[in-house]
Amino acid sequence: MSNIRTALQFSVFLVNKPGVLAQVARALAEEKVNIVAMTLVDSQEHGVLRLVVEQPQAARSKLTQLNLPMTETEVLRLELPNAPGALAHVATLLGQNHININYAYCTGGAPGGKATGIFKVADQPKAIKILEQGVKSHREPNLHRGRGAR
Repeated sequence: MSNIRTALQFSVFLVNKPGVLAQVARALAEEKVNIVAMTLVDSQEHGVLRLVVEQPQAARSKLTQLNLPMTETEVLRLELPNAPGALAHVATLLGQNHININYAYCTGGAPGGKATGIFKVADQPKAIKILEQGVKSHREPNLHRGRGAR
C-alpha cells in the first residue's frame, strides 16, 4: 500500500433494465471521465452503481444532466499490490484496530502490477493513520511466503 488517500464516490441509482449502464458509461466516456473503480449491485427495482473517477467534477456534471438519482460519499482509495494477501493485510490492520469496513470493492490489476481498493470505513481519519503506520512499520507484507514460495 504505497498510496492511501480519500476519494469521492458516486452512488447512482439505475433502473434495472437493459442499456442503462451503457448509457451512463457512454456519457462519462464522452466527457473523457476515467473510471478508477466501480461496482454494481442490484435489487428487483433498481441497481446501485458505485464508482470512483479521476475527474469528479466532470462526472458530477454529466450524471446530473442524465437526471439520475445519486449521492456522493467520501471513501478511502488505496493502491494495493496485485498479489495474494494484499486485501487480507488491509482488512487485518483495520480489524485489529476496531475499524469497521462498511463495504469495499477492488479492481483487478495487471499481473505483477497494482490494483485499486475502495473502502468505506466507520472511522476514516483513524483508518488512514492506521494504514499509514502499517505501511511504515510493516512495509509491504511478504505476500509470497508460505505454500509454493521459493
